[in-house]
Amino acid sequence: MKKVTIYTDGACSGNPGNGGWGVCLIYKSQEKKLSGAQKETTNNRMELQAAIEGLSALKEPCIVDLYSDSAYMVNAFNEGWVENWKANGFVGSDKKEVKNLDLWKSLIDLCSVHKVTFIKVKGHADNKYNNECDKLAVNAIKTLEKQ
Repeated sequence: MKKVTIYTDGACSGNPGNGGWGVCLIYKSQEKKLSGAQKETTNNRMELQAAIEGLSALKEPCIVDLYSDSAYMVNAFNEGWVENWKANGFVGSDKKEVKNLDLWKSLIDLCSVHKVTFIKVKGHADNKYNNECDKLAVNAIKTLEKQ
């Protein structure tokens, strides 16, 4: 299986508000950048959407290191929240349906295709690719606001 590195970020102008996502895919010396925007959304939805878009862009099953500054997403996988949600019918510890369930299910499905390791990075710091993804997400919001 090919080894791919994916950086993702989501942003929102207001929360909820117009949102954007950015992705940098890296395979060997090749880089590909993706972005998109959505009206009336939240920053957490955009973080999840970025990961979905990045993984969906892969044409075959891959080993993926996925970097994100979203503790919400990274912790859900690394601390077993996702497994608990699945075991409990996607009901959280607060006894309510997990928020953003549609996106979580899409992301979980993609993680069954690829071998994904989620890695937390510090946001708005000195990580080149995280900063690039942030810029892509923010610029996507700007294009939405011009429409």
